[in-house]
Amino acid sequence: MSQVFNPYLPSWEYIPDGEPHVFGDRVYVYGSHDRFNAPIFCVNDYVCWSAPVNDLSAWTCSGTIFKKNQDPMNRLGLRILFAPDVAQGPDGRYYLYYAFDFLGVIGVAVCDTPDGQYAFYGHVHFPDGKIWGRRKGDEFPFDPAILVDDDGRVWLYSGFETPVPAVMSRFRGHRNSGGVVLELERDMVTVKAGPKLLFPLKTNQETPAPEDFRGHEFFEASSIRKIDRKYVFVYSSTHNHELCWAYSNRPDGDFRFGGTLVDLGDLHLNGNTDERHAANYLGNTHGGMACLQGEWYIFYHRQTNRHSYSRQACAERLERTPEGGFLQAEVTSCGLNGGPLNGLGRYEARIACNLWSAEGTARYDRKFDKEKHPYFTQTGKDRETNGDQYIANMRSGALAGFKYFDLSAPARIRLEVSGHAKGSMEVALDPAFKQIIATVPIACDQTQAIAKADGELQPVSGKQALFFRYVGEGALSFHAFELI
Repeated sequence: MSQVFNPYLPSWEYIPDGEPHVFGDRVYVYGSHDRFNAPIFCVNDYVCWSAPVNDLSAWTCSGTIFKKNQDPMNRLGLRILFAPDVAQGPDGRYYLYYAFDFLGVIGVAVCDTPDGQYAFYGHVHFPDGKIWGRRKGDEFPFDPAILVDDDGRVWLYSGFETPVPAVMSRFRGHRNSGGVVLELERDMVTVKAGPKLLFPLKTNQETPAPEDFRGHEFFEASSIRKIDRKYVFVYSSTHNHELCWAYSNRPDGDFRFGGTLVDLGDLHLNGNTDERHAANYLGNTHGGMACLQGEWYIFYHRQTNRHSYSRQACAERLERTPEGGFLQAEVTSCGLNGGPLNGLGRYEARIACNLWSAEGTARYDRKFDKEKHPYFTQTGKDRETNGDQYIANMRSGALAGFKYFDLSAPARIRLEVSGHAKGSMEVALDPAFKQIIATVPIACDQTQAIAKADGELQPVSGKQALFFRYVGEGALSFHAFELI
């Protein structure tokens, strides 16, 4: 079994909004499909990745499972597929729920296998045939999450914070009250009851959010699981860069706030709430939970390429509380690995979980000075399997952090870098660089050519993080490092 890194899919793959589901002995991830360096979200068609639950390093792609132009509302393919979810219906078939960007309807496709070719099935509609989202006053359909309960009842969750202009939705009568639930018939597409408001928005004046949600109110990214006979709802909060959870004894009400599960910049951990000095660059995130070999994980996505349109799939193990709750996970480089990475071998810089400039971090959904900040990017075009993903634009004071390694064995470190840069790369065990264990001279004068630079490591032991800080002139591209 090989090691598993974050992001856990190949470097050339960009799957955000990942919903993990275990069917049989495999875990399947259903997500949107970004394109490298695209100008907008989710340009590509849906694909499905899966892995054996007992080998989370062996991810394989089943190829395209649903194309955007299969829906009769999008024959020209001009609309783009946003975050999906999948559930096995009472009839044993698999049902894929999706939303076309801001069209304001939920589509359903069906397949006999989890990762086969899905066929268009219909749009979620009321018993009279009227499509949900086409009646005046309908809550805006967005980010579907689906649950088939133990008793066969079917629950659909949805919601979005931002009011959508009529020019985008092609309908003028939508409401945006918050996260809602609908009960569907066993046919998986006809509304039986609802929608019912569960999670009021921060801006909802008619129905304010409950006190325990204050500061973490619902924004988008609905996801639902049943865990230990409780209904656990995962969502993106008004911060937009964290996934939170809520829980209830019933699927259609009385949810209480549980806490933060993961934040892209580790905000809310150790009391830090400063978005300018997060552990990583910030943007939206979306995901769900899965139990893999007795351990619970939260799946989410990170940002790359200095924008929110080339996002990649990550996951972290969740620790449980004595009461059965979940603690906030730290973002790491080894989320699905089951422990620290080996202290010997070559590691690509793309698995860094911490990244910031000398001035801190930024939010990719807001204006910032791009020239000052390092970022993940790649050579080649979208889905070129021989491309090289790396950290670009590391200027003096920029830091890349990797968590965690077993550092009992290595005695030397070798860096692979490029760019126009002269200075040194400091290697430390802590982000404040109080425990520097190596200083490697850097001298690069060609943007494309990869140079190797060696340095000695001071002996350390046990589970450790590694932080790399460039100090010097010019801009450095960090490709990889090798522990020897």
